[in-house]
Amino acid sequence: MKRRGMRGVYVVEFAFVSVLLFTLLFGVLEMGRLYFTVNVLNESVRRGARLAAVCNISDPVVLRRAIFNSAGDSGASSLLADLDTGDLTLRYLDQNGALVASPGDLASASGFAAIRYVQLVLQNFQFSLFIPGIGASITLPAFKATLPRESLGRHPKADVAPEITPC
Repeated sequence: MKRRGMRGVYVVEFAFVSVLLFTLLFGVLEMGRLYFTVNVLNESVRRGARLAAVCNISDPVVLRRAIFNSAGDSGASSLLADLDTGDLTLRYLDQNGALVASPGDLASASGFAAIRYVQLVLQNFQFSLFIPGIGASITLPAFKATLPRESLGRHPKADVAPEITPC
């Protein structure tokens, strides 16, 4: 065959190979993004549960810091644009794992005194694919962290009533 007649064949071969190459490249990048997203979500619930165990139960800063924001920043997460404090559910549990109905009630035996565990749950998070032509989204499984309660923002002193410690 003459060299002149082969020029079109090289273009067609490159088109087939480049489709496979770019699909593989985007697949590897998406797997990396997915792995990063799962790690951020896992760390967010762990971090939030830890903060909730030591901070005051009515402190809104707990959920903001759980998604890696500063105390004054109430927007979306600085690491994941789709992550917001509305995605997180903070629960206070008793010794049997049942939900404490009024955790802020200091006087009630079924309120603040009943809290034994702190649980933070993130569920129904949508991961959007950036692969051209696919554009699907994946619902990730629920992320959950349960820790035993600690001070819950209260610092008891011997001669006065417990005072609230800021987080």
